[in-house]
Amino acid sequence: MTETTHTQTTPAGGAERPRSPEREFAGDALRGLWQDLFDDAFAYRPLPRTRSVGRSGRPTRYSGWTPHAVVVGLGGLAMLIGLAATSGSGPVSLLCGLLALGPVLLTLVRPVGAFWFSLAATTVLSVIGGATGMDWPWGPGSFVSHLVVLTVVAIRTRPRTAAWMWVLTAVYGFLTDTLLGWSHYDTDVAPMLILSALILLAVTVRHIRRQAQREVTEERTVTAAERSRRTLLEERTTIARELHDVVAHHMSVVAIQAEAAPYRVENPPEELEKAFATIRENAVAALTELRRVLGVVRAEDYEAPDAPQPTLADLDRLLANVRETGLDVEKAVTGAVRELPQGVELSAYRIVQEALSNALRHAPGAAARVEIGYVLGGLGLRVVNGPPPAPGLVKPSPGAGHGITGMRERVTMLSGEMTAGPTADGGYEVTVFLPVPADIAIEGGA
Repeated sequence: MTETTHTQTTPAGGAERPRSPEREFAGDALRGLWQDLFDDAFAYRPLPRTRSVGRSGRPTRYSGWTPHAVVVGLGGLAMLIGLAATSGSGPVSLLCGLLALGPVLLTLVRPVGAFWFSLAATTVLSVIGGATGMDWPWGPGSFVSHLVVLTVVAIRTRPRTAAWMWVLTAVYGFLTDTLLGWSHYDTDVAPMLILSALILLAVTVRHIRRQAQREVTEERTVTAAERSRRTLLEERTTIARELHDVVAHHMSVVAIQAEAAPYRVENPPEELEKAFATIRENAVAALTELRRVLGVVRAEDYEAPDAPQPTLADLDRLLANVRETGLDVEKAVTGAVRELPQGVELSAYRIVQEALSNALRHAPGAAARVEIGYVLGGLGLRVVNGPPPAPGLVKPSPGAGHGITGMRERVTMLSGEMTAGPTADGGYEVTVFLPVPADIAIEGGA
């Protein structure tokens, strides 16, 4: 027995046939019509007050209600025209006036719903006024009322809504004139469409002009911001040049004088030569780092050199330099030493460096201790120095207080915690914890 398999081949793209541009245009148009005039048509959207200022430059008390007063006045005009055009008096005349006034007042709170109410009121007025010789389908009062409604709604919405209201007004006029207006010779469909088209065109031009003004204002704001940013960069570049020229000059002089000083003394002591050598090395290192940091400030396209950044592995060298300046400092490490992310390593090194610099400035000759704790969740640092000894040759030189601020910025950048303050014995203590997720830390040996 042979099994036969029938395979039906579907042309590529048969499942999703491309839509023609005409169908896409019609679909977009119908969706726009639904969104503008049907979707939540009677939503509550009160007309906001305007911000008006008087001659003194202060907001006036009642000027913000001017648009509301204008709309109410136009509604009252439509009501008076409707009352005057209705023959006779009594409930019919009053109803005609109220139906001309109602849609106009409704534009203040439910603009799209006011358009549909105006068409419904026009139908009622045309039926009531049919026996009194009123024009078809809009009588004088409903004619003015519908024009006001179209104008206010177009101002409060967008140009596409105004276009759809005009189209539906035309459809309504032609249908009522064709199907129900066979006995009426005075039709006002053409005047309604012409006048409403002119009014809506003027409103649309106003919308487009205001949108263009907003775009121009936004462009000017962006341009002003870019100009300010460029000016700031130019000022930073100028400051960086001046700072580099001044500081680099003095640091170069310090390095040269430190190198030449031992040769000016006959048989200088070994300690003196070593001290001057240390001064020169620190001056050259500071000058190199100064050029690197200021180079980033001087130009946006500056490429930082590939020199390695200091890490906790370089901490012993830093402590040795500090000890040569006269600060007795010791280091204690707890936990399993491991390699941490570069940002954590650099920030920890800089925090210890700044804390020791503060100790040198504020408590020269004091003893300091650096504690480093490797824990599971991150890295702990503690730098504490004792009180300064009795006044000697070296006096404290307090700075501007930017050191603590810089340390806090580094800790905040890494989502860490920091406390700094004096100790009970008159010294100073800086405690920092830098979090390091377990999956980021790289296990390593001591």
